[in-house]
Amino acid sequence: MRLGILALQGAFIEHEQALQRLGVDFVEIRQLADWQQAMPADGKRLDGLIIPGGESTVQGKLLRDLGLFEPIQAEILRGLPVFGTCAGLLLLAEQLNNDERLHLATMHITAKRNAYGRQLGSFYIEADFKGLGKIPMTFIRAPYIEAVGPQVEVLAEVNGKIVAAREGKQLVTAFHPELTGNDSVHKYFLEMIQNN
Repeated sequence: MRLGILALQGAFIEHEQALQRLGVDFVEIRQLADWQQAMPADGKRLDGLIIPGGESTVQGKLLRDLGLFEPIQAEILRGLPVFGTCAGLLLLAEQLNNDERLHLATMHITAKRNAYGRQLGSFYIEADFKGLGKIPMTFIRAPYIEAVGPQVEVLAEVNGKIVAAREGKQLVTAFHPELTGNDSVHKYFLEMIQNN
């Protein structure tokens, strides 16, 4: 198995470390040439893509500026498994309730940016994740999901807010599983790829 990690900005190195612990091969996607090399028309292609946390507006702008936006969006819509954390969730959300910008918009969720405000900008909690039990969750100026479409499965809620969900081959978390040293959500994504 070989995954792509969008390495334009944000916490991509921590995702790489999680994949290394799990013995999974990966390639950094920094420019269009990286994507084209990793997704050839014929030959071995990526099995999935991770979109890390960071600044969703910066990542969205860089995706467009570097010519990565359309090819990545097209592959996700064609069924490429994708895992978005924090900013990655915002990039995949079909709607953002407090931001006019739409990014990849491939997942039928409505998300709220910086949803916890300044005071609760960052916090840590252990909470239930469907199929995994209680896991550690680190939130950093996190979004949450306000509404989901009929095909979206809610995987975790914290204080009545949806913080993890799945739709087909798309997985999103409002928290940063790559920062906890607990690789269970990454394993969940790998199993999702293998079982689809």
